[in-house]
Amino acid sequence: MVLRNTSSDNSNRLKTSNTHSTVVSNRFFLGIVAFSVSFGLSLVPNWDFTKAFLTGSITVISSYAAAFCVDKRRKNHEMLVLISQQKRIRELEGLKLRLFREINKIEEHHSLLYAESKQLQNQVSECRNQRDNLHRELSSFAGQKKQLETEITTLKIEIDNLDKNKVELNNALSNLTAEKRRLELNYNISRSESNQLQAQIRDLQQEKQDIESNLTLLGRLKPQIEEKLYELRIQLQELEIEVAQKNKLLVDTINQRENIEYSLNFFQTQILEKQTELHQIQEQVVLLQEERDLLQNQVWDLLQQMETLSPDSLPEEQEDVLELFPFSELLEPLEIIDTKADATEKLPQEWSNFMEQLPSYEIQVLKSILEQENPNSAIKKIAEANITMPNLLIDSINERAHSILGELIINPDAETPEIYHEHTSNVKKMIEIHENHISN
Repeated sequence: MVLRNTSSDNSNRLKTSNTHSTVVSNRFFLGIVAFSVSFGLSLVPNWDFTKAFLTGSITVISSYAAAFCVDKRRKNHEMLVLISQQKRIRELEGLKLRLFREINKIEEHHSLLYAESKQLQNQVSECRNQRDNLHRELSSFAGQKKQLETEITTLKIEIDNLDKNKVELNNALSNLTAEKRRLELNYNISRSESNQLQAQIRDLQQEKQDIESNLTLLGRLKPQIEEKLYELRIQLQELEIEVAQKNKLLVDTINQRENIEYSLNFFQTQILEKQTELHQIQEQVVLLQEERDLLQNQVWDLLQQMETLSPDSLPEEQEDVLELFPFSELLEPLEIIDTKADATEKLPQEWSNFMEQLPSYEIQVLKSILEQENPNSAIKKIAEANITMPNLLIDSINERAHSILGELIINPDAETPEIYHEHTSNVKKMIEIHENHISN
């Protein structure tokens, strides 16, 4: 813009200098012509040179005055025209700038449209990749199903072996009273048999934990698969609408949608079948737990029967046999209940309502938090026994406390779970009352 202004100023200066020189020459020529014409016309009738010269000079002055007035008027007119032209130039420059801005906006819009088309193409490719990944995950899930079936068959075989061993144990215990002298000679054999039983029971417990962990994993994978299926349904519907609007290939899209619906129905049927299989596995786990409890009760009865035989009246050799035969290791550790706990002290009404709402395993969680410095392992065992997670147990206790008491009792921000100090006394009273109720 600055260069244009300087060049325009130089050109205007050149034009003004040229016009000034031409105006001077034209005025000089006009004066000569006016003087000669007036001098000639005044000289012809009278032939008076002085009068003719005077009239010529007067006409020259009058002609210059008229020319000056005409030039001034012409300059004013030219200035008006110049001002209007400058305004027109400014308007044209503003129009040029607006056109330039609109052109830039159109180019930006064009680039945005191109980027959006690229994004749509990328989304279509991502949807196809997600569909392929889903097919792969479903195939891997079928493999996991087969592995679970094989593990269930092996578990059934081991349960049958455990039943056989249980029968053998019952036979050995029935013959124990009649064959004490024989057992004194063959106590090594009985000891080896008991060790085998202990190893088998530990293996069964480990297998039970593995089955429970597999069930929790399946329960976690199920909502993820359902969410992925739901997202794929939504994405497929959107893609079908866009393809129908842009390409107008209705026949091809209808066929593809029918195929996809058929595959989705097939997947849903597979999911239902897998859910039924999960329920069957859970029922089998419940049966295993019941059988384990029966075994523990039978072994406990046998131990009580052995204890009824007073160890003081038995000979020393028989006491050695009882010590060598480790029946007590087959039972789970029992907690010693303090019968002299002060249960007379009453809780507030809110805390009694809270204690009634809590199940026994959540009260065990509160007891482990109070009695242990690092109760994470105990809470984990309680959660695994009830097929849940430690965080969910703590959250359920806090939710019930918040709904009944109006505040939390466990600090959720601590690394290890801990009860707030203002609630420790009430929690201790609640645990003592619960233990006294169980003992009674």
